[in-house]
Amino acid sequence: MGGANKASGSKSRSKWKEYTALATVPLVLVLGNSMLVPILPDMERQMKLTSLQSSMVITLFSIAAGLVIPVAGYLSDRFSRKAVIIPSLAIYGAAGILAGFGALWGSYAILIVSRAIQGIAAAGTAPIAMALVGDLYKDGEESEALGLIEASNGTGKVVSPIIGSLLALIVWYAPFFAFPLFCAASLLAVMFMLKEPSSNEKPVPALEYLRGIGAEFKAQGRWLIPAFVAGALGLFIMFGVLFYLSDVLEKAPYYIDGVAKGGVLAIPLLGLVVTAYLTGRVIKNNGRLMRILMVTGLALMAAALGCGMLGYNKIILLIALITISSIGTGLLLPCLNTLITGSVDRSKRGMITSLYSSLRFIGVAFGPPLFTWLTAVSVMLLFGIVSGLSVAVMIGVWLLVRPPAKSGDTAGTNNRK
Repeated sequence: MGGANKASGSKSRSKWKEYTALATVPLVLVLGNSMLVPILPDMERQMKLTSLQSSMVITLFSIAAGLVIPVAGYLSDRFSRKAVIIPSLAIYGAAGILAGFGALWGSYAILIVSRAIQGIAAAGTAPIAMALVGDLYKDGEESEALGLIEASNGTGKVVSPIIGSLLALIVWYAPFFAFPLFCAASLLAVMFMLKEPSSNEKPVPALEYLRGIGAEFKAQGRWLIPAFVAGALGLFIMFGVLFYLSDVLEKAPYYIDGVAKGGVLAIPLLGLVVTAYLTGRVIKNNGRLMRILMVTGLALMAAALGCGMLGYNKIILLIALITISSIGTGLLLPCLNTLITGSVDRSKRGMITSLYSSLRFIGVAFGPPLFTWLTAVSVMLLFGIVSGLSVAVMIGVWLLVRPPAKSGDTAGTNNRK
């Protein structure tokens, strides 16, 4: 009995060690972009840049990552997950140092090229870690790990503006040079705390591989595509409303900026983080529960954003409504992650999760500019549109995304360890 308890405790410690290593990867992905947002005004002044030029430091990163993610997914299926994640983290950090020198020397060309390289490297981080979770775990452990990854992603969004603001107190370009330290920590964690399961599958030619991906979408596209759209919408709305709230806080009569603004923005993000983690722990492989939580999450988003049409000019109410919407997103994303990651076997999982991640990146990239444009037209129209989109996607998920009672019964999951 004592030996069994000791073995169980050792296994639990090993699992949480792996979880910790996996969680560092999405955290680093977010820090590499969001930590720079607070220093953009300083960058414009010190390097004499236009607003468009400074925004490209963020936008180019996201575009490069979104375009390269499917390639990283293919390489992870062709070789191994760690063979992609480890060099990606190394390049991500090294390019961060180069970007720091570009800022120090006042060279926009070096800075912007470095940021593009960072975006390319970022493509091989969190999306591939999601596929690795599908290789490592099954049943409740898989959903728990994916919930933790989503919570880590949200935590990065909470702390990165605060960390960036605090580092900028030293010197405005300090976040560039601090970031590689986070990368190094994640790289070491992945190298020494994660053991990737071996695969006996032989690599297939690229053309045959692409045909296999096409066959997966032909067989499962009826639910995969709505699931992809739901994930992209969740992040599009979350980043859009946070950008809108950030803009409101900076203007009259509030004039809240810097670390204080980061603290306010952390409120809805904390709702996302806690909900995503708890959802991952609760859903296990319960397909019926996942469907209920996905629909509930989208319904919360729709209701909160719909109420935003009337409460957008009351700051406390606005923060509360955005927090409710973020809780809805926290219910939605871990369920989608678990279903999509478990939808195919190991040989195609990297590409499927990468295509899903690409759409999420697109949602992140287009949220702020589209919200800015709609805000200029009408704030009521803005909240009405995103509420309507949430309702439409909720109906699509309810009608088309029908996981089996036990989600491990989805196509491809029978091949997992």
